[in-house]
Amino acid sequence: MSNLVVILNILVVAGMVVSAILAVHFEKLLSSVIALGVTGVFAAAAFLLLHAPDVAISEAAVGAALSPLIFIVALKKIRGGDDK
Repeated sequence: MSNLVVILNILVVAGMVVSAILAVHFEKLLSSVIALGVTGVFAAAAFLLLHAPDVAISEAAVGAALSPLIFIVALKKIRGGDDK
């Protein structure tokens, strides 16, 4: 059982690192914002695996949903709807 948890933790952390690198690497801002939201989903999963469900719910609400939404709305208002 503990081997499964260790493997799952490694996969979640690897997914978080890959999505964070992709968020920096993408040239289009919308793609970077989406990758940032995916990073928040992986962070919420990591907190859930660490037995902190209250922090996981907060991270899922803010890091995976609210922050990318605010960034997307700001991009649409600044650029008038076009993406790069």
